[in-house]
Amino acid sequence: MTLKLLCFGITKEMVGGFEKTIDLPEKSSVADLLVSLKTQYPELVKLNSLRVAVNEEYAEDSLVLNHRDEVVLIPPVSGG
Repeated sequence: MTLKLLCFGITKEMVGGFEKTIDLPEKSSVADLLVSLKTQYPELVKLNSLRVAVNEEYAEDSLVLNHRDEVVLIPPVSGG
């Protein structure tokens, strides 16, 4: 299946762009996606936290992804 991956903040720099197309086996989960991304882009391992949204909603690692889902990587944010 093919997913649209959007990256913000530091994740954009780590993967080399704002928008990527990712191919995964059918019935892959968010956890499977993260393993694949951290293998393909080892810099992501350095993040102490990373949230994922699927189709504009925060997603748990167990969520099964579907063809053409839009996945957003949300890096840690600091502020004051």
